[in-house]
Order: sequence, then structure tokens, then C-alpha cells
Amino acid sequence: MRHPYTIREIARQAGLSTATVDRVLNERGNVRESTVREVRQAVKDLDRQQSQVRLAGHTFMIDIVMQTPERFSTAVREALEAELPSLHPAVVRSRFHFRETCPPAELVAILDRIAERGSKGVILKAPDLPETTAAVGRLTAAGIPVVTLVTDLPHSTRLAYVGIDNRAAGATAAYLLGQWLGGRPGHVLITISRGSFRGEEEREMGFRSEMRLTHPGRSLVEVTDSDGLDATQHDLVLEALRRDEDIVAVYSAGGGNLATLDAFDALGRECAVFIAHDLDHDNTRLLRERRLTAVLHHDLRQDMRRACQIVMRAHRALPDDGPALPSAIQVVTPFNLPVTRP
Repeated sequence: MRHPYTIREIARQAGLSTATVDRVLNERGNVRESTVREVRQAVKDLDRQQSQVRLAGHTFMIDIVMQTPERFSTAVREALEAELPSLHPAVVRSRFHFRETCPPAELVAILDRIAERGSKGVILKAPDLPETTAAVGRLTAAGIPVVTLVTDLPHSTRLAYVGIDNRAAGATAAYLLGQWLGGRPGHVLITISRGSFRGEEEREMGFRSEMRLTHPGRSLVEVTDSDGLDATQHDLVLEALRRDEDIVAVYSAGGGNLATLDAFDALGRECAVFIAHDLDHDNTRLLRERRLTAVLHHDLRQDMRRACQIVMRAHRALPDDGPALPSAIQVVTPFNLPVTRP
């Protein structure tokens, strides 16, 4: 593992002790494979950040903690690292703690380790559970500001929420789906990764409310608890489609869209309208292939920049500019896909 960094730098990036990093780098044994992966990832993160950031001025080390499928965590990482050069007057460095699935106790343990070790701030995507809220309280008590991303923890001591108005996004999806289905009969499938994510719950509430108001005759069928992972999503959707032969459209509040479409294909069923969220790599490809009808998107780079600036303001590195407003909801179709940056 060739690199130009000191053991202390790698240990700080990985959130591990210098002794543990020394054992990994010198192959002394007695370390878990997961720890070896964390050290390797820390070196990769330092390589990537070193090429983008000139270490000058005050340095902010921010922890990004997310329970989310890999496709979205990758989008977040890329968005943040693309914004690093613009985050002056301070330099922002980042540690990533990503889990596709994560028992509440494990997520709380990650947050508590950050509280004990110290951090300039935490950007958090997590389920809205009492134990998560309590862990955020401990971070705040330790002087570490917390910004929630995409999905909120409104009853916690978090400093701010950054993301779209999820209820409005759900209502927008219902409006579009109703327009595109027109008078065609059939039921609508709503897919949610997990009900404990408040953002997805609010999307569903907005969707159901608007559908009830404007299309009261349509039945809504819910699939949940897949964690947005393709393997789990496929089986759940397949089961729902077999139970209900009248499902003709999908509103995906939580992802796993490739698996959902594969389930339709497996049964030879048509999905007349499919509305999803976020232009991650999967959704961009599916939209370009016309397998998705539209994607409700927001500028993730702008969100990450704003989240970092909120943390910087908490430490008085930037002047306060008032509360963060919701991100704009963009309706993206195959005809207005943004140009990919080189």
C-alpha cells in the first residue's frame, strides 16, 4: 500500500488508532479484514482530496455518515469532492462512514465514536429513530454541529436540514403520474426503502394526499423495507405484481429502480409510467434508455456545498445568512438530462 502519508494522517482519516494503522501498513496481522479495508479507503480518500485541495488556512474535518445504497453514497462522495475547491475561506476534509444496511445500534456507535474522537461537523442521513435522535444530542453536547441531508431528524438537536421539501416532491410525482396516465385504468405501486426514513415517509404522504384529491379512484399498493437494495427490492416487487395484476405505474420514493423494472420484465408486464428520485448512475442510464418516465432531482453538489457552509458558519468561519431554504425540485426527462461533466 504505497502512499506519501504519515501513519497519523491515515489514522485521522480512517478514525482508527495509530497502532492499528501501523499493524495494517506493516502487515503485522491481528486485524480484521474490515479494518484493512478502512485503512485502504482512507488512503484512497487522502489521494483524492490531496489532488483537489491545497491545504491552506483553517482545515475542517467533517464526517459524512449515511445509511444508503452504494449508488447514492457514491453520488454524495462525488458531489462533495467536486465542491471541495470552492469551499473557501476554509479547507474541508472529509471522512466517510457509509452503510447500505445498518442496525440502529451500529449507527449509534459510529456517531458516538465521532463524538468521543471529535469532529468539526457531521453530515447525516439516517432513520428517524429515538436512538438516532439521542446520539445527535450527544454530538451537539460535544460541540459538534450536525446537518441532516435528504431526510430530516426534526426532533433532534441537528443544526439544519439540507435537501428538498419531500412532501412537495411526493405531490409533484402524483401530479405528473396522473397527467401521464390520463384515463388509463390501473393501480400504482409505491416503493419505499424503509418507513423510518422521514424523507421517504413525507414523499409518500405528499403523493397519497395529492392522489386522493385528484385521482381518488386509483388504488395505491406499497412495497417497503427493501433498504433500496436491488436484490431485496426485486423479490418484494415481484410478489406485489403477482398479487395485483392491475399495477401499471410506479412511484419510487426510495430507489431500487433497476430491480423494480426487472420484476416487471420477468412477468412480461408493462410499466406505463415510472417516476423516481435522484440522478444517480443507475437512474441516469435508465432515463436515457426511456425505462424511467421522469426523475425528480435536486442539485446534490449545491446541497453538499450548503451543508459544509452551515458547518463552517457554526464555527464562525462564514457570516450567518439565515436558515437554509429547501432545494429546488427539478423534473428531469430523457430530453433535458444535464450534460455530464468530464
